[in-house]
Amino acid sequence: MKLESLSIKNYRVFQDVQIRNMPGLCVFVGANGSGKSTLFDVFGFLKDALAGNVRTALQKRGGFKEVVTRGCIDQPIVFTLQFRITIGDVERLVTYVLEIKLDNNKPVIAREILRYKRGSYGSPFHFLDFSNGSGYAILNEEDFNKKDSELDREEQTLDSPDILAVKGLGQFQRFKAANAFRQLIEHWHVSDFHISDARITNDAGYAEHLSSRGDNTALVAQYLFEQHPDIFQRVLDKMKQRVPGVEGVKAAETDDGRIVLKFQDGSFKDPFIARYVSDGTIKMFAYLLLLNDPSPHPLLCVEEPENQLYPSLMPELAEEFREYSDRGGQVMVTSHSPDMLNSIQLDEIFWLKKKDGVTTIERASDNALLVSLIKGGDLPGALWKQGLFEGVNP
Repeated sequence: MKLESLSIKNYRVFQDVQIRNMPGLCVFVGANGSGKSTLFDVFGFLKDALAGNVRTALQKRGGFKEVVTRGCIDQPIVFTLQFRITIGDVERLVTYVLEIKLDNNKPVIAREILRYKRGSYGSPFHFLDFSNGSGYAILNEEDFNKKDSELDREEQTLDSPDILAVKGLGQFQRFKAANAFRQLIEHWHVSDFHISDARITNDAGYAEHLSSRGDNTALVAQYLFEQHPDIFQRVLDKMKQRVPGVEGVKAAETDDGRIVLKFQDGSFKDPFIARYVSDGTIKMFAYLLLLNDPSPHPLLCVEEPENQLYPSLMPELAEEFREYSDRGGQVMVTSHSPDMLNSIQLDEIFWLKKKDGVTTIERASDNALLVSLIKGGDLPGALWKQGLFEGVNP
Protein backbone atom coordinates (compact mmCIF):
# COMPACT_ATOMS: atom_id res chain seq x y z
CA MET A 1 0.00 0.00 0.00
CA LYS A 2 1.37 3.40 -0.98
CA LEU A 3 0.22 6.95 -0.35
CA GLU A 4 -0.25 8.49 -3.78
CA SER A 5 -1.29 12.05 -2.96
CA LEU A 6 -2.12 14.29 -0.01
CA SER A 7 -4.24 17.44 0.05
CA ILE A 8 -4.54 19.67 3.13
CA LYS A 9 -6.81 22.67 3.53
CA ASN A 10 -6.93 25.03 6.50
CA TYR A 11 -4.78 22.94 8.86
CA ARG A 12 -2.42 25.27 10.70
CA VAL A 13 0.05 26.80 8.19
CA PHE A 14 -1.36 24.73 5.31
CA GLN A 15 -4.21 26.78 3.87
CA ASP A 16 -4.26 24.87 0.60
CA VAL A 17 -1.47 22.45 -0.37
CA GLN A 18 -1.37 19.38 -2.57
CA ILE A 19 1.35 16.78 -2.99
CA ARG A 20 0.74 14.55 -6.01
CA ASN A 21 2.45 11.44 -7.38
CA MET A 22 4.30 10.85 -4.13
CA PRO A 23 7.34 8.58 -4.54
CA GLY A 24 8.31 5.86 -2.08
CA LEU A 25 10.90 8.23 -0.58
CA CYS A 26 9.98 11.89 -0.01
CA VAL A 27 12.45 14.39 1.47
CA PHE A 28 11.11 17.73 2.72
CA VAL A 29 13.32 20.78 3.16
CA GLY A 30 12.57 24.26 4.41
CA ALA A 31 13.44 26.75 7.13
CA ASN A 32 12.60 26.03 10.74
CA GLY A 33 8.98 26.99 11.37
CA SER A 34 7.94 26.43 7.76
CA GLY A 35 5.71 23.48 8.68
CA LYS A 36 7.74 20.29 8.27
CA SER A 37 6.65 18.89 11.65
CA THR A 38 3.09 20.06 11.00
CA LEU A 39 3.06 17.99 7.83
CA PHE A 40 3.87 14.89 9.84
CA ASP A 41 1.28 15.88 12.44
CA VAL A 42 -1.46 15.46 9.84
CA PHE A 43 -1.01 11.71 10.22
CA GLY A 44 -0.78 12.06 13.99
CA PHE A 45 -4.06 13.97 14.00
CA LEU A 46 -5.80 11.28 11.94
CA LYS A 47 -4.40 8.58 14.22
CA ASP A 48 -5.69 10.40 17.31
CA ALA A 49 -9.08 10.88 15.65
CA LEU A 50 -9.26 7.15 14.90
CA ALA A 51 -8.26 6.21 18.44
CA GLY A 52 -10.77 8.60 19.99
CA ASN A 53 -12.69 11.17 17.98
CA VAL A 54 -12.12 14.41 16.12
CA ARG A 55 -12.95 16.53 19.18
CA THR A 56 -10.28 14.92 21.37
CA ALA A 57 -7.72 15.05 18.53
CA LEU A 58 -8.36 18.80 18.20
CA GLN A 59 -8.28 19.39 21.96
CA LYS A 60 -4.87 17.72 22.12
CA ARG A 61 -3.70 20.48 19.78
CA GLY A 62 -5.47 23.39 21.46
CA GLY A 63 -8.92 23.11 19.88
CA PHE A 64 -10.39 23.87 16.45
CA LYS A 65 -9.70 27.61 16.65
CA GLU A 66 -6.00 26.96 17.33
CA VAL A 67 -5.65 24.34 14.61
CA VAL A 68 -7.54 25.97 11.74
CA THR A 69 -5.48 28.31 9.55
CA ARG A 70 -5.51 31.89 10.80
CA GLY A 71 -8.33 33.88 9.25
CA CYS A 72 -10.19 30.73 8.15
CA ILE A 73 -12.29 30.05 11.26
CA ASP A 74 -15.48 29.93 9.19
CA GLN A 75 -14.03 27.41 6.76
CA PRO A 76 -13.66 23.63 7.21
CA ILE A 77 -10.44 21.71 7.72
CA VAL A 78 -10.21 19.22 4.85
CA PHE A 79 -7.86 16.26 4.35
CA THR A 80 -7.82 14.24 1.13
CA LEU A 81 -5.61 11.17 0.92
CA GLN A 82 -5.22 8.85 -2.06
CA PHE A 83 -3.56 5.45 -1.72
CA ARG A 84 -3.22 2.33 -3.87
CA ILE A 85 -4.32 -1.11 -2.71
CA THR A 86 -5.34 -4.34 -4.42
CA ILE A 87 -9.10 -5.06 -4.27
CA GLY A 88 -10.58 -7.90 -6.25
CA ASP A 89 -7.20 -8.79 -7.82
CA VAL A 90 -6.95 -5.28 -9.31
CA GLU A 91 -4.90 -2.36 -8.02
CA ARG A 92 -7.21 0.54 -7.28
CA LEU A 93 -6.70 4.16 -6.36
CA VAL A 94 -8.73 4.84 -3.21
CA THR A 95 -9.63 8.35 -2.08
CA TYR A 96 -10.46 9.25 1.51
CA VAL A 97 -11.91 12.69 2.26
CA LEU A 98 -12.43 14.12 5.74
CA GLU A 99 -14.04 17.54 6.25
CA ILE A 100 -14.27 19.04 9.76
CA LYS A 101 -16.09 22.23 10.73
CA LEU A 102 -17.58 24.03 13.73
CA ASP A 103 -21.30 23.63 14.37
CA ASN A 104 -22.68 25.61 17.32
CA ASN A 105 -19.08 26.03 18.43
CA LYS A 106 -18.51 22.24 18.45
CA PRO A 107 -16.32 20.36 15.94
CA VAL A 108 -18.25 17.93 13.76
CA ILE A 109 -17.47 15.82 10.72
CA ALA A 110 -19.26 17.65 7.93
CA ARG A 111 -18.36 14.97 5.37
CA GLU A 112 -16.45 11.70 5.29
CA ILE A 113 -16.08 9.78 2.02
CA LEU A 114 -14.25 6.67 0.89
CA ARG A 115 -14.40 6.10 -2.86
CA TYR A 116 -12.79 4.32 -5.80
CA LYS A 117 -13.71 3.13 -9.28
CA ARG A 118 -15.49 -0.22 -9.45
CA GLY A 119 -14.33 -0.78 -13.02
CA SER A 120 -11.91 0.58 -15.57
CA TYR A 121 -14.28 3.36 -16.59
CA GLY A 122 -16.74 5.71 -14.98
CA SER A 123 -16.63 7.89 -11.91
CA PRO A 124 -15.38 6.74 -8.50
CA PHE A 125 -18.08 5.03 -6.45
CA HIS A 126 -18.76 6.05 -2.83
CA PHE A 127 -18.42 2.97 -0.62
CA LEU A 128 -18.73 5.09 2.50
CA ASP A 129 -20.44 8.46 2.73
CA PHE A 130 -21.31 10.16 6.02
CA SER A 131 -22.32 13.69 7.02
CA ASN A 132 -22.87 14.98 10.55
CA GLY A 133 -22.99 11.53 12.07
CA SER A 134 -25.27 9.81 9.56
CA GLY A 135 -24.70 8.08 6.25
CA TYR A 136 -24.26 4.75 4.54
CA ALA A 137 -21.73 2.03 3.77
CA ILE A 138 -21.71 -0.58 1.00
CA LEU A 139 -21.75 -4.10 2.48
CA ASN A 140 -20.71 -6.15 -0.59
CA GLU A 141 -17.75 -4.01 -1.63
CA GLU A 142 -16.00 -6.68 -3.70
CA ASP A 143 -19.03 -7.83 -5.70
CA PHE A 144 -17.90 -6.09 -8.89
CA ASN A 145 -20.20 -8.17 -11.13
CA LYS A 146 -23.28 -6.41 -9.77
CA LYS A 147 -24.57 -3.09 -11.01
CA ASP A 148 -24.26 -0.09 -8.75
CA SER A 149 -28.00 -0.19 -8.07
CA GLU A 150 -27.76 -3.82 -6.91
CA LEU A 151 -25.19 -3.23 -4.18
CA ASP A 152 -26.27 -3.60 -0.57
CA ARG A 153 -26.34 -0.19 1.08
CA GLU A 154 -26.77 0.06 4.83
CA GLU A 155 -27.78 3.32 6.49
CA GLN A 156 -26.17 4.00 9.86
CA THR A 157 -26.13 6.68 12.56
CA LEU A 158 -23.02 7.17 14.67
CA ASP A 159 -23.09 7.83 18.42
CA SER A 160 -21.72 11.31 17.81
CA PRO A 161 -21.04 13.53 14.76
CA ASP A 162 -17.36 13.80 15.72
CA ILE A 163 -16.67 10.05 15.35
CA LEU A 164 -15.04 8.72 12.18
CA ALA A 165 -17.23 6.20 10.34
CA VAL A 166 -14.10 4.51 9.01
CA LYS A 167 -13.11 3.78 12.61
CA GLY A 168 -15.77 1.10 12.91
CA LEU A 169 -15.79 -0.28 9.37
CA GLY A 170 -12.00 -0.39 9.31
CA GLN A 171 -12.00 -3.12 11.94
CA PHE A 172 -13.50 -5.59 9.45
CA GLN A 173 -11.36 -7.07 6.68
CA ARG A 174 -14.32 -7.42 4.33
CA PHE A 175 -14.39 -3.64 4.03
CA LYS A 176 -11.12 -3.67 2.13
CA ALA A 177 -10.56 0.04 1.53
CA ALA A 178 -11.64 1.12 5.02
CA ASN A 179 -9.50 -1.58 6.61
CA ALA A 180 -6.46 -0.56 4.53
CA PHE A 181 -6.87 3.10 5.43
CA ARG A 182 -7.19 2.29 9.14
CA GLN A 183 -3.99 0.22 9.04
CA LEU A 184 -2.13 2.95 7.16
CA ILE A 185 -2.97 5.57 9.79
CA GLU A 186 -2.79 3.39 12.90
CA HIS A 187 0.59 1.93 11.97
CA TRP A 188 2.32 5.05 10.72
CA HIS A 189 5.47 5.86 12.72
CA VAL A 190 7.37 9.06 13.35
CA SER A 191 11.01 8.76 14.38
CA ASP A 192 12.27 11.68 16.45
CA PHE A 193 15.39 9.91 17.67
CA HIS A 194 17.21 11.07 20.81
CA ILE A 195 20.71 9.77 21.47
CA SER A 196 20.44 10.19 25.24
CA ASP A 197 17.34 7.97 25.32
CA ALA A 198 18.97 5.25 23.22
CA ARG A 199 21.95 5.03 25.58
CA ILE A 200 19.90 4.19 28.67
CA THR A 201 19.62 0.63 29.95
CA ASN A 202 16.20 -1.05 30.05
CA ASP A 203 14.68 -3.37 32.58
CA ALA A 204 14.56 -6.86 31.10
CA GLY A 205 11.40 -6.99 29.06
CA TYR A 206 9.94 -7.23 25.59
CA ALA A 207 9.68 -4.80 22.67
CA GLU A 208 9.06 -5.64 19.02
CA HIS A 209 9.17 -2.16 17.50
CA LEU A 210 11.48 0.78 18.03
CA SER A 211 9.78 3.65 19.86
CA SER A 212 9.64 7.18 18.48
CA ARG A 213 12.55 8.40 20.65
CA GLY A 214 14.52 5.14 20.49
CA ASP A 215 14.49 4.58 24.25
CA ASN A 216 13.89 0.83 23.82
CA THR A 217 16.75 0.18 21.38
CA ALA A 218 18.35 -2.52 23.55
CA LEU A 219 15.04 -4.39 23.99
CA VAL A 220 14.33 -4.37 20.24
CA ALA A 221 17.85 -5.64 19.54
CA GLN A 222 17.31 -8.47 22.01
CA TYR A 223 13.93 -9.30 20.44
CA LEU A 224 15.43 -9.53 16.94
CA PHE A 225 18.35 -11.60 18.19
CA GLU A 226 16.03 -14.13 19.86
CA GLN A 227 13.04 -14.18 17.50
CA HIS A 228 14.47 -13.14 14.11
CA PRO A 229 18.16 -14.10 14.06
CA ASP A 230 18.34 -13.81 10.26
CA ILE A 231 17.16 -10.19 10.38
CA PHE A 232 19.46 -9.41 13.29
CA GLN A 233 22.38 -10.81 11.31
CA ARG A 234 21.39 -8.61 8.39
CA VAL A 235 21.48 -5.58 10.69
CA LEU A 236 24.95 -6.58 11.89
CA ASP A 237 26.17 -7.07 8.33
CA LYS A 238 24.90 -3.62 7.44
CA MET A 239 26.59 -2.13 10.50
CA LYS A 240 29.91 -3.62 9.39
CA GLN A 241 29.31 -2.21 5.92
CA ARG A 242 28.13 1.24 7.01
CA VAL A 243 30.27 1.85 10.12
CA PRO A 244 33.90 0.68 9.74
CA GLY A 245 35.31 -1.02 12.83
CA VAL A 246 32.08 -2.41 14.23
CA GLU A 247 32.33 -6.20 14.31
CA GLY A 248 29.27 -7.05 16.35
CA VAL A 249 26.48 -5.83 18.63
CA LYS A 250 24.64 -7.70 21.34
CA ALA A 251 22.04 -6.95 23.98
CA ALA A 252 23.33 -8.33 27.28
CA GLU A 253 21.47 -8.78 30.56
CA THR A 254 23.25 -7.44 33.65
CA ASP A 255 23.27 -9.05 37.10
CA ASP A 256 20.51 -6.71 38.27
CA GLY A 257 18.19 -7.72 35.40
CA ARG A 258 18.74 -4.83 33.00
CA ILE A 259 19.49 -4.90 29.28
CA VAL A 260 22.47 -3.01 27.86
CA LEU A 261 23.89 -2.80 24.35
CA LYS A 262 27.49 -3.82 23.83
CA PHE A 263 29.39 -2.92 20.64
CA GLN A 264 32.44 -4.94 19.59
CA ASP A 265 35.17 -2.93 17.91
CA GLY A 266 37.52 -5.06 15.83
CA SER A 267 40.53 -3.22 17.29
CA PHE A 268 39.74 -4.12 20.91
CA LYS A 269 39.27 -7.37 22.80
CA ASP A 270 36.45 -6.24 25.09
CA PRO A 271 33.16 -4.73 23.83
CA PHE A 272 32.08 -1.18 24.59
CA ILE A 273 28.84 -0.48 26.48
CA ALA A 274 26.48 1.83 24.57
CA ARG A 275 27.19 4.88 26.71
CA TYR A 276 30.82 4.82 25.54
CA VAL A 277 30.04 4.43 21.83
CA SER A 278 29.93 7.43 19.51
CA ASP A 279 26.61 9.13 18.76
CA GLY A 280 26.83 8.26 15.08
CA THR A 281 27.40 4.55 15.73
CA ILE A 282 24.47 4.07 18.07
CA LYS A 283 22.14 6.19 15.95
CA MET A 284 22.97 4.25 12.79
CA PHE A 285 22.33 1.00 14.65
CA ALA A 286 18.94 2.25 15.85
CA TYR A 287 17.95 3.32 12.32
CA LEU A 288 18.93 -0.09 10.98
CA LEU A 289 16.72 -1.74 13.61
CA LEU A 290 13.86 0.54 12.55
CA LEU A 291 14.37 -0.01 8.83
CA ASN A 292 14.63 -3.79 9.18
CA ASP A 293 11.54 -4.27 11.33
CA PRO A 294 9.95 -7.70 10.58
CA SER A 295 6.56 -5.92 10.44
CA PRO A 296 7.50 -2.66 8.73
CA HIS A 297 5.40 0.47 9.08
CA PRO A 298 3.44 1.33 5.90
CA LEU A 299 4.40 4.98 6.42
CA LEU A 300 7.62 5.98 8.20
CA CYS A 301 8.34 9.63 9.00
CA VAL A 302 11.85 10.58 10.12
CA GLU A 303 12.69 14.00 11.54
CA GLU A 304 16.14 15.40 10.68
CA PRO A 305 18.14 12.13 10.74
CA GLU A 306 21.41 14.04 10.28
CA ASN A 307 21.48 15.17 13.94
CA GLN A 308 24.37 13.39 15.74
CA LEU A 309 25.13 11.35 12.63
CA TYR A 310 28.41 11.50 10.73
CA PRO A 311 27.97 13.46 7.46
CA SER A 312 29.71 10.60 5.67
CA LEU A 313 26.88 8.26 6.75
CA MET A 314 24.09 10.35 5.22
CA PRO A 315 24.42 8.80 1.73
CA GLU A 316 24.45 5.37 3.39
CA LEU A 317 21.28 6.20 5.32
CA ALA A 318 19.59 7.56 2.20
CA GLU A 319 20.30 4.23 0.54
CA GLU A 320 18.71 2.41 3.50
CA PHE A 321 15.62 4.62 3.27
CA ARG A 322 15.27 3.83 -0.43
CA GLU A 323 15.66 0.08 0.18
CA TYR A 324 12.89 0.31 2.79
CA SER A 325 10.58 1.98 0.28
CA ASP A 326 11.49 -0.59 -2.38
CA ARG A 327 10.31 -3.32 -0.01
CA GLY A 328 6.85 -1.73 0.13
CA GLY A 329 7.06 0.85 2.89
CA GLN A 330 6.97 4.59 2.32
CA VAL A 331 9.45 7.02 3.89
CA MET A 332 9.02 10.75 4.50
CA VAL A 333 12.09 12.61 5.77
CA THR A 334 12.76 16.19 6.86
CA SER A 335 16.35 17.32 6.51
CA HIS A 336 18.79 20.24 6.48
CA SER A 337 21.70 18.05 5.38
CA PRO A 338 23.51 18.80 2.08
CA ASP A 339 24.94 15.27 2.20
CA MET A 340 21.42 13.82 2.37
CA LEU A 341 20.13 15.97 -0.49
CA ASN A 342 23.07 15.10 -2.73
CA SER A 343 22.03 11.44 -2.34
CA ILE A 344 18.36 12.03 -3.23
CA GLN A 345 16.76 12.15 -6.66
CA LEU A 346 15.28 15.48 -7.73
CA ASP A 347 11.69 14.24 -7.95
CA GLU A 348 11.96 12.92 -4.36
CA ILE A 349 12.60 16.40 -2.93
CA PHE A 350 9.89 18.85 -1.85
CA TRP A 351 10.45 22.22 -0.32
CA LEU A 352 8.25 24.17 2.08
CA LYS A 353 8.20 27.95 1.89
CA LYS A 354 6.30 30.11 4.36
CA LYS A 355 5.01 33.58 3.47
CA ASP A 356 2.52 35.72 5.39
CA GLY A 357 1.85 32.84 7.79
CA VAL A 358 0.94 30.34 5.05
CA THR A 359 3.15 27.54 3.72
CA THR A 360 3.32 26.21 0.18
CA ILE A 361 4.87 22.91 -0.90
CA GLU A 362 6.55 22.42 -4.28
CA ARG A 363 8.36 19.49 -5.87
CA ALA A 364 11.94 20.37 -6.80
CA SER A 365 11.68 18.79 -10.27
CA ASP A 366 8.68 21.03 -11.12
CA ASN A 367 10.70 24.24 -10.72
CA ALA A 368 12.41 25.13 -13.99
CA LEU A 369 14.76 27.68 -12.38
CA LEU A 370 15.92 25.19 -9.78
CA VAL A 371 16.46 22.53 -12.43
CA SER A 372 18.65 24.93 -14.39
CA LEU A 373 20.63 25.89 -11.28
CA ILE A 374 21.54 22.31 -10.41
CA LYS A 375 22.91 21.30 -13.78
CA GLY A 376 26.31 21.38 -12.11
CA GLY A 377 25.11 18.77 -9.62
CA ASP A 378 24.99 21.05 -6.55
CA LEU A 379 21.38 20.66 -5.38
CA PRO A 380 21.87 22.06 -1.83
CA GLY A 381 23.68 25.10 -3.25
CA ALA A 382 20.86 25.72 -5.73
CA LEU A 383 18.27 25.53 -2.96
CA TRP A 384 20.35 27.89 -0.82
CA LYS A 385 20.53 30.47 -3.60
CA GLN A 386 16.73 30.54 -3.72
CA GLY A 387 16.41 30.87 0.05
CA LEU A 388 14.96 27.37 0.38
CA PHE A 389 17.80 25.77 2.30
CA GLU A 390 18.49 26.88 5.86
CA GLY A 391 21.96 27.52 7.16
CA VAL A 392 25.24 28.55 5.56
CA ASN A 393 25.89 28.15 1.88
CA PRO A 394 26.51 24.42 1.36
